[in-house]
Amino acid sequence: MRGAAMSVTAAAVSGFVGLLLTVSAVLGQTGWSVTYTSTHICALKGSTVDIGCSYSYPNNRNREIMVQERFWFIRNVYNRPVDLRTDPDYTGRVEHQFHEKVCTLRITDLRESDSAEYKFRFMTNQYGGSYTDSPGVTLTVTDLQVKRRKSSAHTELQCHSSCDVIDPPSYVWYKNGQKIEEETSLRVSVGGDDSRYSCAVKGHEGYRSAAVYVPKLPSVSVSPSAEIVEGSSVTLTCSSDANPAANYTWYKEDGQTPLSKEWWLSFSSIQPSGSGQYYCTAENDLGKRTSESIFIDVKYAPKPPSVSVRPSGEIKEGTSVTLTCSSEANPAATFVWYKINGRTPLSNERQLSFSSIQPSDSGQYYCIAANTVGSRTSEYVSINVKCEWE
Repeated sequence: MRGAAMSVTAAAVSGFVGLLLTVSAVLGQTGWSVTYTSTHICALKGSTVDIGCSYSYPNNRNREIMVQERFWFIRNVYNRPVDLRTDPDYTGRVEHQFHEKVCTLRITDLRESDSAEYKFRFMTNQYGGSYTDSPGVTLTVTDLQVKRRKSSAHTELQCHSSCDVIDPPSYVWYKNGQKIEEETSLRVSVGGDDSRYSCAVKGHEGYRSAAVYVPKLPSVSVSPSAEIVEGSSVTLTCSSDANPAANYTWYKEDGQTPLSKEWWLSFSSIQPSGSGQYYCTAENDLGKRTSESIFIDVKYAPKPPSVSVRPSGEIKEGTSVTLTCSSEANPAATFVWYKINGRTPLSNERQLSFSSIQPSDSGQYYCIAANTVGSRTSEYVSINVKCEWE
């Protein structure tokens, strides 16, 4: 028959103060037993933990009993326990300590992946003389975290771990690495400064939480970095170092409506109206930062040119006449004037002027607007010059 004796105690573990549940498991009449000092241990990431046990086995009057092998394990391969000292995940981090019938497992530089159930096994020189008791010791490796509770003007910081303890430990708070207080929580002004706040369990100050801090000044980039042409795909990205991670919002300088609440702002086919100054904000529970503005200059080919004639009424021989070509473009367009059926440019200016127009100047005219992106040709405009005697 197997019996069990149970008691609950609070004890110190190397690296943290946790809840230790002691269970003595005894294989009644046979005399085989493994007694674990604790069945539940919670320890801090990066610290060292000792997991202890003691064991016993029955005497044999006819033969001297000797322990041939003893080790700790967490997994089986082909139904055989694997010595933790041979597990590559624990290389250089585990040590077995044996003194008579006391067995101790020491694990250094604890990782969250070390959270598991640890069991002890020993084997003797007699037939069937091996023993492992279940359940083993459940180890939980936790990382200290700074939790936040925000009000309009302040944020309350609380040091937290996932360990369930009877008596909450005392915490030490740090500002920019310097010790400031020994309190359970800490109140700081929202967006007040660039300070970094972290905490540790008192007495174990070597194992601190990750620091929390206001977002750093966001940086903004644009892709592609080369010239941006109408119709192309453009993405603006915003990044900021922050803990907790920042939430991002994009704005255009001439508007108050958010354009995006992601860390990126994308245009699948950007238009000339997309030109302008853009900026982003990065915000977490501790504060908010605004980036510098970035200018987006969308280049585009000339729009269809329009042509106007002055004077707009009847044109008489000898009068002054001006034809004007207009087209919106970025970069600004250059203009060339032609008369239909003629190949020689009449003007390389926006305007084509006649100081004393003649009947021979009658005909159809057009202009071409061009820039580095493209060119467009206007519709024809007809000029009919009346003779002076008509």
